[in-house]
Amino acid sequence: MTRYLLRRAVWTALVVWAVLTLAFIVNNVVPSDPARMVAGAQARPRDVDRVREQLGLSQPIAVQYGRFMRRLVHFSTARRGDASGPHGACATLGWLHLDFGKSYQRRRPVVDIIGERLPRTVMLALAAMLVQVVVGVGLGMLAAAKRGSLIDHASVGASLLGVSAPTFLLGLLLQFVLAHKLRLLPLDGYGSTAAEHLACVVLPALTLGVAGAAYYTRLVRDELISVMKLDHVRTAIAKGMSPARVWFRHALRNALVPLITVLGLDLGALVGGAIVTETLFRWPGIGALSVSALLDRDGPVILATVVVTSTAIVLSNVLVDASYALLDPRVKR
Repeated sequence: MTRYLLRRAVWTALVVWAVLTLAFIVNNVVPSDPARMVAGAQARPRDVDRVREQLGLSQPIAVQYGRFMRRLVHFSTARRGDASGPHGACATLGWLHLDFGKSYQRRRPVVDIIGERLPRTVMLALAAMLVQVVVGVGLGMLAAAKRGSLIDHASVGASLLGVSAPTFLLGLLLQFVLAHKLRLLPLDGYGSTAAEHLACVVLPALTLGVAGAAYYTRLVRDELISVMKLDHVRTAIAKGMSPARVWFRHALRNALVPLITVLGLDLGALVGGAIVTETLFRWPGIGALSVSALLDRDGPVILATVVVTSTAIVLSNVLVDASYALLDPRVKR
């Protein structure tokens, strides 16, 4: 297991490095001028040139890449001091320093911006995953147990509708019904207290969760129907095992393997930021931050969101692989 984890750690670092390098190249070859965005549309050319020099954008792309990578991960015994110091933009973990630099537009250390936004995105992701699992697995089990009945057909039809509906359309519908008409929940935003945070997260979590639950319903239903036909399940039924024990101990456990795969991919994507949903509900997370950074051509923030997204997806895959051994002892080796 130690060797396996070390191999996966090396592979994770290589994948994140490759994605980050590609993002750096694309960000620098796109025909736009971040210096112009910072200086303003009415700035004189010499002012734009001065801003470009200050940001280090006048140097060749290879020089910029080397400087960025040396600064990104480095070791130092110095602690983070004031914002203007050499380590003022670093996130520190002992001697390990992580530094994305300062945002072009916000003029703040990028690690501070990410540190503010990431917990909000994680909160939204976990709430959405809860909706997906509870609703999706529950409806999938009900549809499989009532196969061929009206409940089964209604569940399959509702799941097809949920998968087909665009996320923004579902979000607008929930806003109109639950926030505008019934006034049960806030329309958008994040709030300023813990109670307001919980109230504000409901609508975006439902928007993300309903779409995911629709897919999970079909997946769990089809997997359970297939598993119930297996010999060991039919043997357990023939021996008089209770239906609840057959469903949960034998059928559902085997059906969870493909579900866990999809859950891991969804969790990584959600932690990386649900761009449409966060923008629609003005949820101040990683997704909304990446959109504003792209529009502003804010290179340091763009690269930081790329690292967060790629790391979340890769780590979620590692967790999925590790969970297989818990669900199915045959894959432990």
